Amino acid sequence: MSKDNQRQSLGEVHNSVNTSGKKSKWKKILAFLGPAYLISVGYMDPGNWATDLAGGSKFGYSLLWVLLMSNIMALLLQSLCTRLGVVRGVDLAQASREEYPPFVNFVLYIFAEIAIAACDLAEVVGMAIGLQLLFGLPLLWGVSITVFDSFLLLFLLNKGMRKMEAFIIALIAIIGLSFFLEMVMAKPDLPGVISGLVPSVPTNGGLYIAIGIIGATVMPHNLYLHSSLVQTRTIKRNKKGIRQALKYNLIDSTIALNLAFFVNAAILILAASVFFKNGMYEVAEIQDAHKLLEPLLGSSLAPILFALALIAAGQSSTLTGTLAGQIVMEGYLNLRIQPWVRRLITRLLAIVPAFLTIIYFGERSTGNLLVLSQVVLSLQLGFAIIPLIHFVSDKKKMRGFHIKWHTVIASWVVSIVIVVLNVKLVIDELQQWIQHSDSSIYIWAIVIPIVIATGFLLLFITFWPFFKRELGKRWIKNHAPHKTPSIISKITDKSYKNIAIALDFSSSDEKSINRALQLGGKDCNYTLIHCVETPGAFIYGKDIQDYETDKDTEFLNLYKSQLEELGYKVSVILNFGNPRKEIPKAINDEEQRYDLLVLGRHGHTFFKDILLGTTVDAVRHRIDIPVFIT
Repeated sequence: MSKDNQRQSLGEVHNSVNTSGKKSKWKKILAFLGPAYLISVGYMDPGNWATDLAGGSKFGYSLLWVLLMSNIMALLLQSLCTRLGVVRGVDLAQASREEYPPFVNFVLYIFAEIAIAACDLAEVVGMAIGLQLLFGLPLLWGVSITVFDSFLLLFLLNKGMRKMEAFIIALIAIIGLSFFLEMVMAKPDLPGVISGLVPSVPTNGGLYIAIGIIGATVMPHNLYLHSSLVQTRTIKRNKKGIRQALKYNLIDSTIALNLAFFVNAAILILAASVFFKNGMYEVAEIQDAHKLLEPLLGSSLAPILFALALIAAGQSSTLTGTLAGQIVMEGYLNLRIQPWVRRLITRLLAIVPAFLTIIYFGERSTGNLLVLSQVVLSLQLGFAIIPLIHFVSDKKKMRGFHIKWHTVIASWVVSIVIVVLNVKLVIDELQQWIQHSDSSIYIWAIVIPIVIATGFLLLFITFWPFFKRELGKRWIKNHAPHKTPSIISKITDKSYKNIAIALDFSSSDEKSINRALQLGGKDCNYTLIHCVETPGAFIYGKDIQDYETDKDTEFLNLYKSQLEELGYKVSVILNFGNPRKEIPKAINDEEQRYDLLVLGRHGHTFFKDILLGTTVDAVRHRIDIPVFIT
């Protein structure tokens, strides 16, 4: 389908998990548990390992408070995401597309893709290091192998959302158990651990690591992902049902993110109690940590557990990063491409820089690459957090479920803290570049203008919602999932008895309907068929309840009423999932006995068919009646 049409968020799994009919309170809670566990793996990915190891080995337990603060910030922000997804039925990218001008949305999309690429870079490198540590594979081989693991997501999605959540939870259990055993072996200093939870001001080097920890903990792509994943649960769309969903999703987030905090704290405590304690202050490389664990802990099991947990962390995180890539592309650009193409793009954006870094700087550079990826993530946070706060504070669009004043204040404080820390980091780094660079003119001519433009963009997305009502009418076009259907003109009568018309709410609809009416005339019965293709529709089917389904129903009925006013007999069918399967299923219904199917071909080129997929060929081979292609 064309990018003119907005989709449901993650249509393959939208509304696929049923939460109704659970009489027991515990069964009700269990039905909602799951999305936050997929989010939590992003908080214990290999990028976190690098920053936690660097922080623990260099500063001991003193940065534990940064982890705790990051976890509290993450819990607050993830609760805002669930509120947005549950109440409005849109994800963060879709909400941004409705709010901001097209050019701003495109830039925000680029930033989101950079964040996802940075995250995926950490997973690729982490998986490759884990394979090297456990099986002795060269890093370049390990990086190459990670191309194929992203396709595991396609298999898991086909098995259903619950199966994928179970797989992720199993990986989390492996990570948690491994580090629990490592902690037992390390015997940390408990008074030191407690003192590390008391806030202290880090040095410049500590600030870089602290910002990396924040970037590794509060991840931008998780904000997009969580606002979409909560829509996989079917809920009653009344005040009681929404309130209940918000409560259970908060429970889900609290449990999952505290587990992630335990893993991150365990890594930092392990580094502090093993490396910092023994005077090894520069252990930032995962490979060094793995090598030193056995002699320092006196157990050959310790490095095996370490490598196993690293592989599990990389594998689980790569699944969620790929999903986030699909969400931001569909949300910001309203563009859906073939799932395998989307997975491949996401992975290649991470593999290429990993390959180049390893080839030019050697395998020892991966630790610095991991920390850098987390700093890049932190720099992107403001561009996701600020719009999110605006969206959930909107009384009109949140229909009474907007956040209260104290939550608004806390959210803005978190946002300001992150932005101020990032501004300080950027200024410090620019000063160092200028001082140590032989060609500072390029920094002044290229880097600094980009930084200034980025600052103006941050100010724009912060203040735009306040002025949009007065200034934005000529900037923002209608962002409904589909264009408003055009008026259908009166048609010359012909003959046919029962014609089905497949619609996608694009510019080809008018041509398809006109051709059908010319062939059938007013004595014919017409059936308008449309498929909802969001990720939720693929998973939940007809039980899905979201913004796009409502709009699709509205537009189908609008077409129907227009045709009935002209004297035609019309019925409508709204299906859910892949149109290549659902359209033939509707046509082959023996009770209907259609004579003809009219189908638009969208005018795709060969390359667009590869990217977007072609419906025409798949449908015509699965039905026995004639197909008229417009």
